[in-house]
Amino acid sequence: MKIFTAQQIRQCDEYTIANESISSIQLMERAAEAFVYWVSENCNNHRNFVLFCGPGNNGGDGFAIARLLCLKGFDVDVFVDPKAKFSDDANANFKELKGIPEVQIKSFKDMDLFRFDSRTIIIDALFGIGLSRELEGDYKKIIDELNAKKAIRISIDIPSGLFTDKVSDEKSTIFKADYTLSFQCWKKGFLHPETGKYAGKVVVLDIDLSEEYISETETQHFIIDDTMVEGIFKPRNEFSHKGTYGKVTIAAGSYGKIGAAVLATQSALKMGAGLTFTLAPKCGYEILQTSCPEAMFIEGGEKNVDEFTIDETSVAGIGPGLGTNTETEKALLKFLKQYSKPLVLDADALNILAKDQKNVALIPKRSIITPHPKEFERLFGLTKDSFDRVELARKKAHELQIYIVLKDHHTQIITPEGNVFYNITGNSGLAKGGSGDLLTGILTSLLAQGYSEENAALFGVWFHGKAAEFAAEKHSKEAMLPTDVIQEFGNVFGELNRKAEIKL
Repeated sequence: MKIFTAQQIRQCDEYTIANESISSIQLMERAAEAFVYWVSENCNNHRNFVLFCGPGNNGGDGFAIARLLCLKGFDVDVFVDPKAKFSDDANANFKELKGIPEVQIKSFKDMDLFRFDSRTIIIDALFGIGLSRELEGDYKKIIDELNAKKAIRISIDIPSGLFTDKVSDEKSTIFKADYTLSFQCWKKGFLHPETGKYAGKVVVLDIDLSEEYISETETQHFIIDDTMVEGIFKPRNEFSHKGTYGKVTIAAGSYGKIGAAVLATQSALKMGAGLTFTLAPKCGYEILQTSCPEAMFIEGGEKNVDEFTIDETSVAGIGPGLGTNTETEKALLKFLKQYSKPLVLDADALNILAKDQKNVALIPKRSIITPHPKEFERLFGLTKDSFDRVELARKKAHELQIYIVLKDHHTQIITPEGNVFYNITGNSGLAKGGSGDLLTGILTSLLAQGYSEENAALFGVWFHGKAAEFAAEKHSKEAMLPTDVIQEFGNVFGELNRKAEIKL
C-alpha cells in the first residue's frame, strides 16, 4: 500500500471527483457511510455519541456521520462554533443535520454542561489533513478538555492537531484518540513514535478513491501489507532437497551470551534454510548442540569468536551476542575486508563497526543491517527525531548501497533507491531481549533460500511481526518470549500456504 502526503491525498480526492462522476458532497457521504458502518459493527455497547465538528471538510464528515448515526438509532449530540464560516460541503451537511430534531446541536461554550458517562464515545471531527499550524485558543482548550475525559475517543481520518507528514512541537495540543478511522491510506504521522501515539489503533477504511490515481502516482513510502507479502512468498517446491534452500552460517555468541546464538540459529532453522551452521565460541558447544541439534557447530574461539571461518557458499548472519572485545573486533574487520557477498549484520557486529566510522564502508554492498535507534545513532549520528532519522537512513542506504532495517514499533526498511517500507505487524511483546536475534536468523535464512535482499527484508520483518501477533494471542504481550515467537513460525507459514493454494 502506498503512503501519500497530505497534498497527494487532497489531489486524489480531486481526481476522483473529476474523473469518476461523483461530487465532493457524495464523496463525503461515502466516507461517512464507511465510518458509521465500522462504528455500528464495533461499538454496540455504546449508545451515546458526541461529535466535535470544525469548520472544514473534516467537520463536514462529522455532520454527515452524526446524521447517519442518528438514523441507526444512536443518541447523538454535536458541538460546533455557530459563528464559524463552514466550507461549502460542511455547510451543506450542517444544514441537513439541523433538520433532524433528534440530534442535539450545541455550542462549544456549552461543553462544560454536558455529562460524559462511561457509555459516551467522543468523535473528533475538528481538523483533518489540511492542518498547517499548531492549535491555539478555543480549539486548544477544547482538545485539552476532551483528552481529560474518561471516554472512548475516535478521530475521523486523523487526530486533530496532528500533522500528516511531520512532527509537531512537543508542547503542541493534539487530540489523543483511542481509534483513528482513516480514509483510504495510512499517513506517515501514524507510523512514527512521536506522532503515532496520538492515533491509537488505526483502521483504514476503503472509500473507493480513484484506483488510477493511486496506481499512477509515485511515492517512495509504502506499507508492507498482506498483498505485498503474498506476492513475495515462494511456496516450497515438492521436488526439492536441502540444497535447494541454501546454506546459512550464524556467527554469534560469547561467554554468557550463547542464548543469542541459540535464538538466531533456531530462527534460521525454523524459517526453512536447507543447511544451518553456527559459528560460536567453544564455551557454547554443548548448549548449541543440545538446543539446536539440526545445526552444525563451527568453533570460532574459546570464550569469544576470534576467527570468522565462513564458507563462500553460505549466507552469513553476524552479530547476536557476539561481544565487542578486541580479538572479536580484529577478526570481524579482517573478515569484512576479504568478504564481498551480501550478509546480515546486527547487534554487536554493528557496535564494532560504529567504533570507527571508516569501518562502516566495509559493509558489503546489498547487505542488510538491522540497527535499533541507538545502534543507528552510533553508526551514523544523532538525529532530532524519527522523521529525520529516516531521511538520514535513506541517505546512508544510498551511499553504502545497503538495506537498513531500522527497528522500531513500526520498523522501517530503507532501500538503496531511497524507498521506505513501514511494517505494521508485531506488538510491544517484541520489546524484549532476544527478539532482534530472531530477526537476524529470519533474514539470513531467507537470503540463503534465494529471496532478493529487498524481498528478504520486507518479508522477514513482516513475518517476524506476524509470528509475534500469534504468540501474543496465546501468551499475552507481557508474558510472551522470543522462543514463543519461534514456535509460531509454522502457523504463519500455514496461513501463507493456505492463501497461496486458494489463488491457484
